[in-house]
Amino acid sequence: MIRIPPSYTNFIPFPSALLLRSYFTSFSSQISKQTTKRKSFDKGLRVLDIIYPKKIVTDNRQTHLSILQDFLQTNSGQFTDQHVTHDFSHSNSMEDSVFVLFRLQKKGLRVDSRVLSQALSSCGSDRTLNVGIQVHCLAITTGFITNVYVGSCLITFYSKCGVLDNALRVFDEMPLRNVVSWTAIITGFAQESKAEVCLDLYHRMRQSEFKPNDFTMTSFLSACTCNGSLGQGRIAHCQTIHMGFNSHVHIANSLISMYSKCGDIIDALYIFEHMHTKDLVSWNSMINGYSQHGLASQAIRLFEEMKQQKMKPDAITFLGILSSCRHAGIVEEGWFYFNSMAEYGVKSELDHYSCIVDLLGRAGFVKDAWDFIKKMPISPNAVIWGSLLSSCRLHGNVWIGIEAAEERLVLRPWCSATHLQLANLYASVGCWDQAGRVRKMVKDKGMKNDPGFSWIEIKNEVYWFRAEDKSNTKVDAILALMNGLVDHMRGLVYSVADARKK
Repeated sequence: MIRIPPSYTNFIPFPSALLLRSYFTSFSSQISKQTTKRKSFDKGLRVLDIIYPKKIVTDNRQTHLSILQDFLQTNSGQFTDQHVTHDFSHSNSMEDSVFVLFRLQKKGLRVDSRVLSQALSSCGSDRTLNVGIQVHCLAITTGFITNVYVGSCLITFYSKCGVLDNALRVFDEMPLRNVVSWTAIITGFAQESKAEVCLDLYHRMRQSEFKPNDFTMTSFLSACTCNGSLGQGRIAHCQTIHMGFNSHVHIANSLISMYSKCGDIIDALYIFEHMHTKDLVSWNSMINGYSQHGLASQAIRLFEEMKQQKMKPDAITFLGILSSCRHAGIVEEGWFYFNSMAEYGVKSELDHYSCIVDLLGRAGFVKDAWDFIKKMPISPNAVIWGSLLSSCRLHGNVWIGIEAAEERLVLRPWCSATHLQLANLYASVGCWDQAGRVRKMVKDKGMKNDPGFSWIEIKNEVYWFRAEDKSNTKVDAILALMNGLVDHMRGLVYSVADARKK
């Protein structure tokens, strides 16, 4: 059963105008006097004391108090003139819901849950965490913190700002929940690729009195996709059919992506072909699915069919086609589709340029890839330089590889793998001093490679394995089995060799 926190029965609203006046006073004081960080934090704590006198704070309200206190403590030194100016002048329209909210409050007019919800939605869309925190304060002082829709908007706001801990704390302390609040918290963790937490929340929701809707299922399928959990995705697919959501276009699109990215392109194609209505996302999902599986001819064929259906491709469509050409090494087709983007009014972005660089480099046209980068109308990013570096290593083009590595390190100076690749390139042409200098830098700065990982799904549960990671409780049994397989393979090799001699 889900634990429902006690309601805010002892809540005593404090005039919210005093709260905002105190808040803005602290802001203007910091701007004009440039006070120290500690002084700012103390002032923030006084604001919290105004919100909740210590003698009447209950456990439930203490959670919201601690959220705001944590924010003030970690960000007290960041409330500078620049931050305040940015947050309060972010909107181009003075009719923005946040400004409407503060104008109502300033004039002493009633603030209701609808205005608070709209203000939080606006803060979430603009990622203005500082302003959203103040709206959270206002929700507390006006008593609307118990409103299920305000609580759901708070969850979405903190999720969009990347503060998932606060989103979960708000959710756990909601006195009432509905399908919107459940969907909001599941979506928040799904968008941040926190698949395990998302799956746990989904199963908790299934055990509650609320049943998932189509938007909940879309977020859950996204979590399965991020986690590579094909078994859980199949279960979700069955549930969408049982709940009657299988005819929804966005559900079908999520299923196509899930099956494609989890390795089952056949089921992805089945979903696509049996859709009664297809939108641009449907075509893009299937084309990108083919691309991820290295099926360039199928992706190109589907793209041509898409054009025959009078569906206009966008930047994502062309990215899928270029990725297919890159994986298949078909240079002429890649150039053709890259040059045809302008015919559809699609502007080339960094990802498209990266595909062409990788396409040329993999095919051995390293110098052409280098010239292409130099002629790009936008500055190349670290991914593009990394693609060129990989191609140089593959085809032995040392001097361009050295330049690519140096350019990449300008953008990502802490990338240990690039440092080591650069050292090896220097060494391959006899530049021992430079190679030694780079290796010494790696050692002195304590740089380490990020370990790779792999995963396997067994009985609908995903097991992750990282290089040199022995945290798995069954690691000894796994290593023993692997050693046994190695010995078995060696025995087979020797048996085949002996048979050939005879």
